[in-house]
Amino acid sequence: MFMQLACGTATPLWGVNPTPTINTNLSYNSTINTPASPEIPTTTRVSITPVVTNYPTSTPISLDPTPTVPALNATIESTSTSTPGPAPLLYYAQSGDTIPALAKRFKVSESQITSNETILDPSGLINPGTLILLPDEKIQNTTPNIQTIPDSEIIFSASASNFDYAAYIKSAGGRLSTHREYLSSTGWVNGAQVIEKAAYENSINPRILLAVLEYESRWVSGAPIDSLHEEYPMGYVNLRYKNAFMQTVWAVNQLSIGYYGWRDGSLTELEFLDGTKLRIDPRLNAGTVAIQYLFSRVHSQSQWSQIINPTTGFPALYTKMFDDPWARADLVNPIFPAGITQPEMTLPFENKIEWSYTGGPHGAWEHDGALAAIDFAPITDHGGCDTTKTWVLASAPGLVVRSDDGVVVIDLDGDGFEQTGWNLMHLHIATKDRARVGTWLETNDRIGHASCEGGVSTGTHLHFARKYNGEWITADGPMPFTLDEWIAQAGKKPYEGLLIKGNQTVKADPNGQAWSQIYRGLDGTPTPKP
Repeated sequence: MFMQLACGTATPLWGVNPTPTINTNLSYNSTINTPASPEIPTTTRVSITPVVTNYPTSTPISLDPTPTVPALNATIESTSTSTPGPAPLLYYAQSGDTIPALAKRFKVSESQITSNETILDPSGLINPGTLILLPDEKIQNTTPNIQTIPDSEIIFSASASNFDYAAYIKSAGGRLSTHREYLSSTGWVNGAQVIEKAAYENSINPRILLAVLEYESRWVSGAPIDSLHEEYPMGYVNLRYKNAFMQTVWAVNQLSIGYYGWRDGSLTELEFLDGTKLRIDPRLNAGTVAIQYLFSRVHSQSQWSQIINPTTGFPALYTKMFDDPWARADLVNPIFPAGITQPEMTLPFENKIEWSYTGGPHGAWEHDGALAAIDFAPITDHGGCDTTKTWVLASAPGLVVRSDDGVVVIDLDGDGFEQTGWNLMHLHIATKDRARVGTWLETNDRIGHASCEGGVSTGTHLHFARKYNGEWITADGPMPFTLDEWIAQAGKKPYEGLLIKGNQTVKADPNGQAWSQIYRGLDGTPTPKP
């Protein structure tokens, strides 16, 4: 038995709002009424009135049912107390917050984080709006305490589920609308397909990709600002990331590092091109940090300060292009409602058919960002990428909403959108016998065969990840990947790690050694091979 595998200086418009020339007869018409912001002290949430009238109008949101939970933003303040000692800092939890992440952001121990309310719900997440008490700290020498981009505008959330990015690009009439390039994985693609591929594969909001592209190079509304930005439209000059698609991949990676690094507390500081560093204000939301991180990778701190300015920089351009993002966010928040838990899921293979756990928690699609994926490989007598007759099975019932390029996505709530509810992403599924879009699968129904199709792979295997409301769910996080009571645990490095069930342990190994082998028993109970 054998296997060996693995999944795979610019001159930007900083501080300047582009004056686009757009070939369209559409005029700006905001279709969303901005609700009043909740009165939460100290933290500023930016809401900008659009003033540009010649960007294409973004598609209105239509959600049924429409969530009514208002967006909650972090805040922090000192308060007087009758008890001796320094007053605590008050922080109102945001959707997705955890105790370990808050401890890292605020530079305190987990035991110092308290509340007069019940902090955690069964998911391990803190309920949005919970008042958290922290040791007194003077928060200074940090990024501005201004939330400029909602989390739902970074991830491919419900707020973008019916955004017609292809029509928007065509109406804008810029360089992107005429772009074509050749990709080894899919062949010739146009500008809309570049955005589509990056957005769906990485679950990144297409609006944010278009806005960054426009801010750095004017590719959406007009011609590139110079010859350098013709080849490097996102402003990152590196031969490995030449042309629009690879530039978009680079931008996706930076957004993911910022977003998910803030989620888990591993990112607390920015380092700029000029070598200077700046602590990230611990009260910010993940969406704001994602944008701040991306622009810090290609700009000096002084340039970056102008870019993040809410009235003259990138946030203002974003609102001009796509209306008020906070109004859209208020329709879909919170991303993680109180009481959320992972649905019951089984191991994705047949009873008594041996597989190996070949990859512990690692990147959901690209190498960077959320460590949301785990890998399984069928046992074969040779290595390589030959498709096996072994079946990949559905771990939970749901509707197939995407089936192409080696990917099968199952929507567990069955509404037809992978931007809402729980979704399971299966990568490297062979074309032959692959479940088709529109197929309803019950638990243990056949999805297809593991292969090397789609993405990057050096051997036949299944790359498996979860997302909820468009956000990748970390495999070893507050809601760990649990399959037939086997719980994923991360290792010191990506791809390392364990599956643990009671006193049983399976260790990830890319070569399929004995300690990585696992199968499901006749009764459906998974048991490691003796």
